[in-house]
Order: sequence, then structure tokens, then C-alpha cells
Amino acid sequence: MRRIVLFGAALGLLLPFLSAAPAQAQATRTWVSGVGDDANPCSRTAPCKTFAGAISKTAAGGEIDCLDPGGFGAVTITKSMTIDCGTNAGGILNSLANGVIVNAGASDKVVLRNLVIQGTISTNTGLNGIRFLAGQELQLDRVVIQGASGFCVDMNKTALGILYVRSSYFTECASGIVVTSTATAVIDINTSTFAGIGGNAVSVTGAATSASVTKSAFENIGTNCMVANTSGASISASDNMFEHCGTGMNAAVSGAIINATNNAFFNNSSAFNVAAGGTFLTGGDNKVSPVASAGAGSTGNMTTK
Repeated sequence: MRRIVLFGAALGLLLPFLSAAPAQAQATRTWVSGVGDDANPCSRTAPCKTFAGAISKTAAGGEIDCLDPGGFGAVTITKSMTIDCGTNAGGILNSLANGVIVNAGASDKVVLRNLVIQGTISTNTGLNGIRFLAGQELQLDRVVIQGASGFCVDMNKTALGILYVRSSYFTECASGIVVTSTATAVIDINTSTFAGIGGNAVSVTGAATSASVTKSAFENIGTNCMVANTSGASISASDNMFEHCGTGMNAAVSGAIINATNNAFFNNSSAFNVAAGGTFLTGGDNKVSPVASAGAGSTGNMTTK
């Protein structure tokens, strides 16, 4: 009897600590699979089914990886993390919805790598491929976004924001990458393709917004391939190809800035447009064919740099 009493007393002392223990610790690396289950711990041997299911089991700064090809669902990201589908055909089908929403902390960094965000085409298209609403930095590395009634990427921020885009493809959206910021915004786009965009392919709005675009292709763009929409907004472009655009590069308002060097323009309605009071800086080495498509303001506002 005395042993039973002592055991009960010891158990009573331990119970508060046992109840305070976490039900499940978050892992630095978690996994999703087309045959997974969100009730699993998201380990390699017991993967989850969706990105949303894996988020809560992944530590801040951690990584979600794809074990095999699959559709892993739309997701909202609220902390620093990486989602990487590697060589697998990992994707998000976001019919009538946003594919990825990044609404993280002010200093958080999010990386999306080897990911396909598919909103379908013509019927039940997605709303936006990606919405970058909060967080310091978003990196898109080998990301495909196709089919959106809104934007392929909507970067709409009131605090510092940095967007890096590498080797990515954007198509069949109403607009491509659209940046609206009331704070400093830095956009760097490299070796990417914009094709079949109804409106603007790259659009920047905000007095402290600057975009750099290099070694990228713009094809069949309904309005502007690149446009700076507010005074102080700037776009620098080098080694790009523009074909069948409404306007290749547009400083649309007074105070907007275009810096263009070593770009090639083919069969556009106009290569450049510079509003009164806008600035067009060039090294004089852009190639426009036919020459008649150079566009309004491309001579009068030209400054050799």
C-alpha cells in the first residue's frame, strides 16, 4: 500500500510537466507526397499530403521538400521557410483561388524553388499566382506560374520588400509581376520569360521602387513589357529580348526612370515611351527593328550614359 501511495504522489508531481510538453515538435525539414496524409508527422517515411498540412509542422527557417510528383494545394506562408520540389513535378492547382500568399514577419525570408503554380486556362482560372503582402524577402527560383485572372505575382507592400526571380516562367495572366509599394522595394529578375500576358509584364509603382531585369525574354505582351508608373520608380534593363509587345519599356509619368542597355526589340508597336518629364538613360546600344518602332520620347528624352 505504501508503495502505491508513493507512486501516486510521484505521478502527481510529474503530471504538470507532462501536460506542458508539446504534442509534437516542429521539424527543420518536412516532406510532402502525392500519397501522403496531413495527419502524419511530415517525416520522410510518413509525409504529409499538402503544403498547408506541412506548414504547421515545419519550424521557422525550415524547409518543405517534395518526395514525388503531386499537387500539394494552395498555401499561406507566415514565417521564414523554403518550399522546394527539386526534380519532381511538384505543383499547386489554384483554380478560382490564390496559389501562394506570403504574409510573413517583417524580417522573414521565403524561398519557392522548383514549383509549378497552375491556375488553369480559360475556365476557372486562378485569382493570383503569388501574393507577396508581408515579409522582407521572397525568392522565386525555377517557378512556373500559368493561368491567373489577376497577376502572376502581386507584390503589394507597405514595408521594405525584396523580390528575386531566377529562371522562371510567367504566362496566361492578366498581368505578370506587379509591384505596388509605399516603402522601399527592390526587384531583381534574371533569365526569366514572360509570354502571353494580357496587360503589363513587369509593372512598378512607388517612389522608392526599383527593378533590375537582365537576360530575360518578353513575348506577346498586350500592353507594356516593362512600365514605371510613378515618379521616382525606376527600371534598369540589360540584355533582354522584347517581341510583339504594345510598348517595350515605358516611363509612364513625369519623374519615372528607364535605364536600358544592350536590349533587342522586334516587331513591337513601340520600343520605348517616355512621358514628359520622364528620364530615359541608355548606352546607345539597344537594337530596334524596325527602326520606325523606336517610339514616343525615345529621342527627345534620351541621355547617353
